[in-house]
Amino acid sequence: MIKLTNDIRENYKDIIIEALHSDNKEVFQKKYLELHPSDQIDIFILLDKRERKKVYTFLTPKEFSVVFSGLYFIDQQACFEQMSNEYSSQILNHMFTDDTVRFLQRLNQDDADKMLYNMEKKKAKNIQFILEHDLDTAGAVMTSEFIAISFKKTAQDALIAIKEEGIDAEMVYYIYVIDDNGVLKGVISLKKLVTANPEDNIGHIMDKHIVSIPAKMVQDEVVKIIQKYDLLAVPVVTEQNKLIGIITIDDIMDIVELQTTISFGEFSTVKDANEQESSAFKSAKKRAPWIVFLMFAGLITSGVIGQFEDTLESVVILAAFMPMLMDSGGNVGTQSLAVSVRDLATGALDMNNIWRKVVKEFMTGLYIGITCMVLIAILILVFYQKMILGIVVGISLLITLSVSAVIGLIFPLILDKLNFDPAVASGPFITTINDIIGLMIYFSIATLFMDVL
Repeated sequence: MIKLTNDIRENYKDIIIEALHSDNKEVFQKKYLELHPSDQIDIFILLDKRERKKVYTFLTPKEFSVVFSGLYFIDQQACFEQMSNEYSSQILNHMFTDDTVRFLQRLNQDDADKMLYNMEKKKAKNIQFILEHDLDTAGAVMTSEFIAISFKKTAQDALIAIKEEGIDAEMVYYIYVIDDNGVLKGVISLKKLVTANPEDNIGHIMDKHIVSIPAKMVQDEVVKIIQKYDLLAVPVVTEQNKLIGIITIDDIMDIVELQTTISFGEFSTVKDANEQESSAFKSAKKRAPWIVFLMFAGLITSGVIGQFEDTLESVVILAAFMPMLMDSGGNVGTQSLAVSVRDLATGALDMNNIWRKVVKEFMTGLYIGITCMVLIAILILVFYQKMILGIVVGISLLITLSVSAVIGLIFPLILDKLNFDPAVASGPFITTINDIIGLMIYFSIATLFMDVL
């Protein structure tokens, strides 16, 4: 198996497509199957409908299952529409359980039941068991392809089990040790197993201090445990500590990617950012409430300006610095918001250290504000020759940036305590709040100095 470089990618693609067009099955299989799976996927998604149908005849269901597992759901659906029922069922049989579950979870119930009915009974039973778990729990992303051995066995027995079962296991680096009732007793790494005496008893050489997770644990917590203990996989157990599956690092990466996509979408008020197949109408329907809400919130900004209409009419030049003040406050607030959401996600921000974080963000905003205050005051003095105006704008900028940094930090924490997703405290929402506060500070200070402006 090779990984393509950019220099030879096009050459390989041309050879493979030419083999398809000329019905040269032998050349196609040789060139295509020696590629890394990610390159197989890259080439497959470039093929048209007729070429894809030919791929299904050139590759066995087992060979194509590797490609199918890595496709987006919308491409997987398109493939199934072109395949025979027997071929598609065999693909699901050869895929790892967690990949099959991920695909079936996206289907409607009738289609999922139909595919389960056509699969191998043992495999279908395992998948059905996983599908019964809530979507956001560890049980919903675990796989049943792991190696477990009795604590009564020897190291030699474990090595034999790896040779016999390893081809179908998703992870062979960890071998899980169970008792006669399937209760998890320990774990032993492949490295330790290989270096052990063949006659050593597994129960004596296994690591008894094992990290495991309950099937009902939310996936966010699973990610934290994998990260904390630097694991390649973590066992999933029942309330009675019976081993029922494992979650591997690639599953964790998928969870992190999904969480990041969702958080990014919520952070920018784009709730459908993770839906590849979402239509324009559905996207507009999901985004419109936020835009409408922010539009009306913007009216508050207009109201603030209206309250200080006399000040603005008396010193019209104040209007020239409003966009700069609003943008700067929004930018600083959004930066603090990103820090706050990240710290909440990693557990670095809670009520025990909130005041230390508030002081740090306030001082950060203060230092940035001092820098900006000096620069804008000098700029106004040079171009407008109005020292008082420079002082008004500079002080307003200093206070606005300091307050904006604190608002960006605290607002997600408040939402978190109210059991709302802190990522919903989106950049545009924070920006709108800081715009209102920034303008109130600006015009309040300008009003105080109006007689000398």
